[in-house]
Amino acid sequence: MALFSISDLHLSLSAHKPMDIFGARWQEYTQKLEKAWRAAVTDCDTVVIPGDISWAMQLDEALEDLKFIDLLPGRKLLGKGNHDYWWTTLGKMRKFLAEHCITTIDFLHNNAYIRDGHVICGTRGWFIEERLQSDKSVDYSLISARECGRLKMSLDEGIRLRSEAGEDLPIIVYLHFPPVFGDFIFEDMLELMESYGVSACFYGHIHGNYSIPRSINSHGIPISIISADYLNFIPMLTKTG
Repeated sequence: MALFSISDLHLSLSAHKPMDIFGARWQEYTQKLEKAWRAAVTDCDTVVIPGDISWAMQLDEALEDLKFIDLLPGRKLLGKGNHDYWWTTLGKMRKFLAEHCITTIDFLHNNAYIRDGHVICGTRGWFIEERLQSDKSVDYSLISARECGRLKMSLDEGIRLRSEAGEDLPIIVYLHFPPVFGDFIFEDMLELMESYGVSACFYGHIHGNYSIPRSINSHGIPISIISADYLNFIPMLTKTG
C-alpha cells in the first residue's frame, strides 16, 4: 500500500474546456494523466487530489469526470479547489456517488482519514495577497478564519482517529492554495499546523511555474507543490520521512 498525491486535474469530459492554452504540458493531458496513473498506482494505494478536479458547474455535470477518476486504480480522496463549483455538502456528494455506483472516491471535507500509515487532513485554504484585495465588499479576514476553522476540525478528527488507532502516525495536510508563496504567508494556518505537529503539507493551484522548488520549509513543516502540470501529470509517491 502506498500514498500518492496530485492536484488540479481540471477534467472536462462533459464540456469543452481546453487547457493547452496554459502551455505545452497541457496538450492531451487527460491521456497523459491516465497513462502515468496506471503505471504508478495500484488498487491497494490511495491518491489524494486536493482541488480543481472538474470544470463542471453542477454536481451532475461532474459525473463523467468522477467516473473517469473512479475507473483509475486506487482509492481517491478529493478536496475542494477554487474552481470546483460543483462541490456541495458531504452528504449530497456521497449520495450522488452511491447512486452512480462510484465506489473508489470519498471526500476530504471537515473530516480526516487514516490511509497507508498516515493521518490525512485538509481544507481548501486561502491565497490572496493583501495588495490584491480590491473588492472591499469581501471580508477576507473572515474567509481566512473560516478556512483555519475547517482545518482545525479536520485536525481534531485526525487526532481522534490516531488515538483510536493507538499508533503515532504522521499527520499530513492537503490544501488547495499554497500556505506560503513568494511574499504571501498564511501565518495563522502555518501556526495551526505547527501546533498540531503536522509532518508535511501539500498544495496545488499554481500552474505554469516550473522553476519554483518542489518543497520549502516553514514553521518546521515541509511544504510541497503537487499541481498536476508541475508533476507532468505523474502522481507523486508521498512520503513524510
